[in-house]
Amino acid sequence: MKIKVGISNRHVHLTEEVFNQLFDCELTKKQDLNQIGEFASQQIVKIKGKKEALLEARIVGPFRTYNQVEVARSDAYVLGLDPPVRDSGALEESETITLLGPKGAITLQNACIISRPHVHINGEKALDLGLKNHQKVHIEIETAKSGRMNAFVKISDNGFFELHIDRDEANAFLLKSGDVVDMFVEGGKDGMENWKGND
Repeated sequence: MKIKVGISNRHVHLTEEVFNQLFDCELTKKQDLNQIGEFASQQIVKIKGKKEALLEARIVGPFRTYNQVEVARSDAYVLGLDPPVRDSGALEESETITLLGPKGAITLQNACIISRPHVHINGEKALDLGLKNHQKVHIEIETAKSGRMNAFVKISDNGFFELHIDRDEANAFLLKSGDVVDMFVEGGKDGMENWKGND
């Protein structure tokens, strides 16, 4: 089946408490994101790892119940970090990172990850397609730098059907947001029953 690509730049999810320690203003919307109810905010923080280098990252709203910084591997090299590749919210034994805002800085333990490729989808569409939460699917990309990757299903109430990859992955395959790729379900009716992909 066909699926559109959404590319995630480095970004930050914050609790309201931590946001208020960094900013003396409201979290304000810059633009809506495809995932229903989520938005890129006007507010940007600087992020710092073990090196002196600073990178900017936009805060994604609304507020969450945990603090999370999502970076690409190339960002991690600049910051001197080695974040694990994880699902959103799986922060145990992840990297420590410092955020700098207008009011000061705060260091967050177990807060920085590299997000693994995932397919956002809502429950109704997942049922129609026979997909389960955390199920592995295979992505085939036809560009000038064609290739394959695995992704994992993420079912949520606000899920907009879309493959999410980071900037490094997009650059590796010469993809841009809105491009369409092929998704194969292992054991499905698409003839890919025996293809395991790259684990």
